[in-house]
Amino acid sequence: MEQHIDKYDVVVMGGGPAGYAATMRAIDLGKKVMLIEKNKIGGAGVYNGALTSKTMWELSQKVSTINRSLYKAGRRRLDITWEDVKETEKDAIFEKKFQYSSHLKMLQAKLKDSFSYVRGRGKMLSPHEVEVLCKDGTEMIVKTENIVIATGSSPRTLPNIQVDEDVILTSDGIHHINDFPRSLVIVGAGVIGCEYATMFSNFGKTKVYLIDKADRILPFEDNDISDLVDANLRKNGVTIHRQSSLVRLEKIDDEVEYELAYEDGRREVIRVEKALLAVGRTPNIENIGMEEAGVMMSKRGRHIGDDDTQTNVPNIYAVGDVSGRIALVNMGELEARHSIEKMFGVAKDRLSYENVSSIMFLEPEVAAVGMNEKQCTEKNIPIKVVKIDFSVITRAIAMRKTQGFFKIIVTNDDEMKILGMRAIGEHASSAIQACALLIKMNTGIGELAELIHPHPSIIEGIQECVRMLMGKSVLKPSIFKDKLKCYSCVDGVCTPLQRL
Repeated sequence: MEQHIDKYDVVVMGGGPAGYAATMRAIDLGKKVMLIEKNKIGGAGVYNGALTSKTMWELSQKVSTINRSLYKAGRRRLDITWEDVKETEKDAIFEKKFQYSSHLKMLQAKLKDSFSYVRGRGKMLSPHEVEVLCKDGTEMIVKTENIVIATGSSPRTLPNIQVDEDVILTSDGIHHINDFPRSLVIVGAGVIGCEYATMFSNFGKTKVYLIDKADRILPFEDNDISDLVDANLRKNGVTIHRQSSLVRLEKIDDEVEYELAYEDGRREVIRVEKALLAVGRTPNIENIGMEEAGVMMSKRGRHIGDDDTQTNVPNIYAVGDVSGRIALVNMGELEARHSIEKMFGVAKDRLSYENVSSIMFLEPEVAAVGMNEKQCTEKNIPIKVVKIDFSVITRAIAMRKTQGFFKIIVTNDDEMKILGMRAIGEHASSAIQACALLIKMNTGIGELAELIHPHPSIIEGIQECVRMLMGKSVLKPSIFKDKLKCYSCVDGVCTPLQRL
């Protein structure tokens, strides 16, 4: 075995969003860094994750909007093929892949002595040694002061269900099928399951079934959010199996047969063309040298244990999906950058997970930051809540997209500090950043009330929300009772605030 021994300040294992971000932050700090990626740079974030699925969602939304308009006009619907979908995804992937690869090549040329990018599989041999089995067949052992584990995750499967990525699929295989399935059952009614149910039902070519163990989809969100998403899924023809347990799911004659048991004792057997498992993800930790380096798992044994990204081995860090905290690209990147700053003494504070912005690509789009109303109630936090329906926002009316609302939760005192916000509707993801900033700053709502928002824009609804809380809104909640709501919740009892 040929060994090339070199010494680095940090070796990053994994070239997904988290690993890539860690590498770039180490370069910022002038450190000697090696990035190792066994497969494709960008990882699942580009190929079988966020970019791919969201490209499909964007296309499905456009098709659905156009077809609704054509239907109202009595015209023939737009027909889009699965090849059209795959070609659109392929273009998006190529664009991001080209950015990544060009960026890395130019950095390698510019930073010959301080940056290396290696295609291959990395394995820790000790806390300071990483073995690399390169794609070209060569092998090397690299010495390093620090290691960042950013190996990502893979779709979780279920016992006794044989995934073949042809008939029974995960998110790794669903984008590689040959055509729209005539029928599809989705196991799991969390965010990912509901997103795929939204996409396939939007195209109008697939009968979708969604298996939900609970009595409502998205059970972690407030009822007004899950109810609206639920209603739109059913309007799109999705059948939701509520309070159901999956007894079996198996491939029979190149189709899928599944059996459900309900709480009332009923049993049901259904045949569909394909099945999609959307039951979470598991960290990629096999054969990366956990035992050799002495890195321990978390107490629950499902992810690598860490304290503010630092594992039990002081010079080894875990970021992104392997840390098991919040499996979002933005959080993986933030953890990665923080780990580099922490190992080199730049980080001033611990990483906070209290102010995470997220998007759920549903119908309509949902964006969230901070706590929701349900969480505040569970923690017995006195709050004030304000809601405004999209149907009174000028931009939403102009777009003919009046389904949705903004909801802002603040402390039940004179300061009215923002605890959280939920937005559901068109442009929802673009509307939460001002509230996210105020949550981070731990400040009240006064700035938002006086800020001049562009007109017409969706975010004008946020301004009207905070004006309602302050008793000086343009539209009065006592007049538009079904469109505007302003109330306080204390000890589980909600009372309308006395506003004109």
